[in-house]
Amino acid sequence: MKAIMVMYDTLNRHFLPNYGCQWVKAPNFARLAELVATFDVAYGGSLPTIPCRREIHTGRYNFLHRAWGPIEPFDDSMPEILKKAGTYTHLASDGYHYWEDGANTYHLRYGTWEFFRGQEGDVWQPYLGNEGLPEEAKSARYRQELINRMYMPREEDQPQSKTFAAGLEFLNRNHAEDNWFLHIETFDPHEPYYTQKHYKDLYPHDYDGPLYDWPGYGEFDKGPEALEHIRCEYAALVSMCDANLGKVLDAMDRYDLWKDTLLIVNTDHGFHLGEHGFTGKCTMPFYDEVARIPLFIWDPRSGIKGERRSALVQTIDLAPTLYEYFGVDIPTDVQGKPLKDTVASDAPVREAGLFGAHGAHVNCVDGEHIYMRAPASERNQPLFNYTLMPTHMRTLFSTDELQEIDLAGPFSFTKGCPVMKIKSAAFQRIKANKYGTLLFDMKSDPTQENPVQDEAAEKKMIGHMIRLMKENDAPAEQFERLGLDA
Repeated sequence: MKAIMVMYDTLNRHFLPNYGCQWVKAPNFARLAELVATFDVAYGGSLPTIPCRREIHTGRYNFLHRAWGPIEPFDDSMPEILKKAGTYTHLASDGYHYWEDGANTYHLRYGTWEFFRGQEGDVWQPYLGNEGLPEEAKSARYRQELINRMYMPREEDQPQSKTFAAGLEFLNRNHAEDNWFLHIETFDPHEPYYTQKHYKDLYPHDYDGPLYDWPGYGEFDKGPEALEHIRCEYAALVSMCDANLGKVLDAMDRYDLWKDTLLIVNTDHGFHLGEHGFTGKCTMPFYDEVARIPLFIWDPRSGIKGERRSALVQTIDLAPTLYEYFGVDIPTDVQGKPLKDTVASDAPVREAGLFGAHGAHVNCVDGEHIYMRAPASERNQPLFNYTLMPTHMRTLFSTDELQEIDLAGPFSFTKGCPVMKIKSAAFQRIKANKYGTLLFDMKSDPTQENPVQDEAAEKKMIGHMIRLMKENDAPAEQFERLGLDA
């Protein structure tokens, strides 16, 4: 058995022809739709980037217990378990977060791995002068981003291109071998939207302001011309992503991998590009532009292609899908479900699902409604990180944060290990109370423009939420933070 996962970062489904977009040039995504099952109701769980990766490894929600962080010693890592069971696992990635304090245990779980530097102001290439840098290069990260671009003038020099080239090299060398899992993961089309002129030329538009290819997170107030410019810059990078997807599909054709190779094409989350008046993510509620994700699966056992699936599925289902495919026992702590039967016949795997970020709204979806539960108070407390790996996104926990540590647990999934309980400020930029608790009817209001007041529906969604939080062994104070009676 063989499997390939092609994973993008920050891919907004509304920019794909597979989900109704008519203006973005993505012929290979359109081609993909004829070759696989397309999922219409797929959601992330733990958001954003690295919490999603932890779900891909562990097959369970993690955002109720801690913020962004590494694989924990008690976590079940899918690629590591496959590796120990005899499946060769390889990661090709340009996700620079793996090199930071808050994520540096993930790539080591694979049998082999290779990385390509330079995304999003990655502290990669040194440059002490100012020649060639525009006046607007004021922030350290944007300055570093522009320096990095000096070292990738051609398409083949860009991290995405190198990542896909490495994945294709793996296929060229190993397509005739058996029992391997290849994970090709690019940071694109995550901002900043750096790509080549021939992709930008696909989207001519009137704009005479400065280059604006790195939108901020929050309410957008730069005007319609700037917003159109951002959307065109993003679309250009989606078109580059599409071109590299085509190379993988060509390799599948060339080596006749469709007969014996599982293919998953996915992302971690989407991105606001003007919808609801926002750009970015995390500072606003996780509307569908972020939480609802594109997902495509080819399973050679059922041979389903060119069909759509309406079952509610989530990122936590990917690990058990791969376990089942390779004939490996699914660990007891996995919460997701294998999607073999869902691909084959749209068989449901859950009644409802959770999604959210640590310290933000806790959200629940059941296919009919989306319920976004805000914290009960502006203080957004009590809130704690539960961890044996005290790291934030880019730093270690400070010594001040570590002055008051309690031991808690064990939780049901920590293999009998107690964990550190450390007070959390969550993402400081998250102001969940600003938007309050929201309930949306998915069928009558698919764009989530008009929250509804429906006591019966809210009661139903609260019931789902409490049940799922208990199944996740959520800390007791999460119920208190949300004003829920557990």
